[in-house]
Amino acid sequence: MAYQNVNASISPEDIQEIKAALQTVQKKLPFLITLTTEERRKLVKMGDKSLAFVNNSVVAAQSNRDILPPSFAVEELVRDYQLTTTLTEILTSMRQLTEQVDDTLLAVGSDAMSSSLTVYDYVKTAAKKTPGLKTIAEQLGERFKAIRGRTAKAASGS
Repeated sequence: MAYQNVNASISPEDIQEIKAALQTVQKKLPFLITLTTEERRKLVKMGDKSLAFVNNSVVAAQSNRDILPPSFAVEELVRDYQLTTTLTEILTSMRQLTEQVDDTLLAVGSDAMSSSLTVYDYVKTAAKKTPGLKTIAEQLGERFKAIRGRTAKAASGS
């Protein structure tokens, strides 16, 4: 479907229900953790291509327990593999939703910004002749002060 202007709103009740649903998801996944950058760096990574390898190692471990040391927990490997596949499925759904929210936010933000730029242009023009609009034009112009400063420096070669 091609992009169309989004014409929607979310009621305060719906916002609360959405937040409650997200809290429910978090409650259903109480084992979720947060890793530091260093911890993430040190971990062996498993991507999509490794899933078949892990699946095959689970089958091999279950079928050949006698070659593994008694301390090796086959059941833990199986649980880890099952949780990996389940979390991958959940993450795929969440990423799809996140992408849709992100794209919608980008689109409506762009619409709001474009309309606001139009308002700013009209206010700047009207401020030249209409009393009381100069302050509003200056207030709206605050958004562009840093940009104008950088542009002026670039133009002067500084």
